[in-house]
Amino acid sequence: MATGSGYSNRPPVRDWLEDFDHTDPNWTDDPYPIWAQMRAARPIVHTERFLGCYMPTTYEAVRQIAHDTQHFSSRRIIVQDARLEIKHPAPPITSDPPEHKPAKQILLPLFRPDVIAGLEPKLRAICNTLIDAFIDEQQCDAAQQYANHLSVQTLAHMMGLPDSDGDLFIRWIHEFLVLGITDQGALVRAFCEMNDYFAGHIERRRVRPGNDLISAFLNIKDEHGRALSYPNILGSLRLLLIAGIDTTWSAIGASLWHLAKMPADRAQLIATPALIPTAVEELLRAYSPVTMAREVIKDTVVSGCPVKAGNMVLLSFPAANRDPAVFPDPNKVVLDRKENRHIAFGVGIHRCIGSHLARLEMTIALQEWLKRIPNFWLRPSSQVTWSEGTVRGPRHLPVVFHPQ
Repeated sequence: MATGSGYSNRPPVRDWLEDFDHTDPNWTDDPYPIWAQMRAARPIVHTERFLGCYMPTTYEAVRQIAHDTQHFSSRRIIVQDARLEIKHPAPPITSDPPEHKPAKQILLPLFRPDVIAGLEPKLRAICNTLIDAFIDEQQCDAAQQYANHLSVQTLAHMMGLPDSDGDLFIRWIHEFLVLGITDQGALVRAFCEMNDYFAGHIERRRVRPGNDLISAFLNIKDEHGRALSYPNILGSLRLLLIAGIDTTWSAIGASLWHLAKMPADRAQLIATPALIPTAVEELLRAYSPVTMAREVIKDTVVSGCPVKAGNMVLLSFPAANRDPAVFPDPNKVVLDRKENRHIAFGVGIHRCIGSHLARLEMTIALQEWLKRIPNFWLRPSSQVTWSEGTVRGPRHLPVVFHPQ
């Protein structure tokens, strides 16, 4: 179980169909059998925890909710013990129509495929510098020493922030996404510290603009030709920092965890490096890191199940991607899977704008690792630990290897 738990002092789950809790240690360690049990019973399950929360268990139910902005709002995107007043939104992820579309459209040019492709040399350099630091030891924590730092350094580079602040970023993410589920003080602390941090960088960019995302936000104009409001800029920067680091760190770590356990899959990628982009899609499907949330604002019916206003919804893209009705042998990782309509990046209007970046980071991370460390295994007698809450990935991944 992850350290710094948000689960402390909570009663154990008595029935996964009527009393589920996504912070439970059993869910953290291995959620897949739990999701299969839920899905076999019904397409929507409910818990009274978190002031009332539903979870769709099938691909179709997740897709239906994600597309239904009339009954489900994105104003709250984390399932927590409390429903705080919404004072500081983070558009576009917390926006509903009609505000959502213009908020998202002004960000899309910053993440175009051609813009992201320009990062490739930098990402390869980061990967090899990280590998240089531990390769002679013939062991490392692949989550802490590789996946983590690649994600931090990539976002720091794009935002014009110092790599040395990476520990701050990781602490804020943990307080926001894990501790903040049950500890409102931790969430507020992280929120205020992030705002103060970005306020200083915004002021420096006003004096001396750079070629980075913070400077770009100061130059963006909305559909009416107006500059973005200061709260909008702060909200977007908080979102980029949290979403851009934790998700790719988790996806890269889970991919290396899988390959450390599966020598045949590792050999397949080493023998056929051109397969890696296809394999990335399958690893995203099998180990999707992100679960989002919605708030039910009007009573409705989903997949034949009544859904009542006032509840939250745990919108599990990972559970949807293990649905046997859509993916044959869903619990088997097939690196050359031909048809793969996974929704690891979400579905509907809130589909992730950073998907091109995540794919590039994952592809390069695996390419550079396998070039230099083709043979690696989980370190015997060492524990792999996983993150809690709504983003899932290895937080400690001890491996041993024989470098090339």
